[in-house]
Amino acid sequence: MTTTAKQLSNKLKLGPTLTLLVLVILWSVPTLGLLITSFRRRSDAEVSPWWEAVLNPLGTVWSADAYQTALESGMLDAVINTFAVTIPATVLPLMIAANAAYAFTFLNFKGKEVVFSFMVGLMVVPLQAALIPVLRGMVWIQRELDIQLTGTYASAWIVHSAFAMPLAIYIIRNYMLTIPTSLIEAARIDGASYYKIFWSLVLPLSMPAIASFAIFQFLWVWNDYLIAFIFVGQGSPVLTYELLKLLGQYGQGWQDVAAGAFISLVVPLMVFIGLQRYFVRGLTAGSVK
Repeated sequence: MTTTAKQLSNKLKLGPTLTLLVLVILWSVPTLGLLITSFRRRSDAEVSPWWEAVLNPLGTVWSADAYQTALESGMLDAVINTFAVTIPATVLPLMIAANAAYAFTFLNFKGKEVVFSFMVGLMVVPLQAALIPVLRGMVWIQRELDIQLTGTYASAWIVHSAFAMPLAIYIIRNYMLTIPTSLIEAARIDGASYYKIFWSLVLPLSMPAIASFAIFQFLWVWNDYLIAFIFVGQGSPVLTYELLKLLGQYGQGWQDVAAGAFISLVVPLMVFIGLQRYFVRGLTAGSVK
């Protein structure tokens, strides 16, 4: 490669790098401002912008009062409630979707493509449009079968799992299509059953796709307000509901919300960092043949 070609190649690479750098800065600045605001005194934050504290850090009075207020308001209980909703609502659809994706990929049955197309089509159904029919159905079950659903964690698990299932099946199936069929055929020749193949061979190989969807589902449920508020209610408030309470009726607790937001940020950040090595592999599976 000539010197001119190398220079042109370097210039072409510089453009996307600068664009990515600008996007990172634009994405990070509001978060940085929120973090700095959460450590300032309320009186200072109300009269001066957050970047003045950055420009004059030694002349700024830093305070953790907002974090103390957030913790004393019930944030820790809300964290426990959010875990109680999020973990089952993440594990349950993964278990069902992995089995369904295995069936759509390696099993032959009549109408398989039609059923799969219908499942994928369900991804376009708006969540908000289906909440009222689902809630009415749960109320009917309570009345007819005397089974308490609304106001419990189980109702949130069911709703979150139902709406997550189409995307989960789609992502995991696309990844399973990259598994060589020769491995499956060899396992069948050795006498392995369908479930033995699934648990011992397909499931471990599909871990990148499963981990990728686990990140999506965990973050969605952790940050959800609508489903938790409608189906669980105020008896077991989740983090998003506690953040709304911190804000207050007239928005007077906006600084406390900044502190509470960073408390709620810790767990999703740990989940993403722990599973990020699977993330790209799981999402790009099936894109290149």
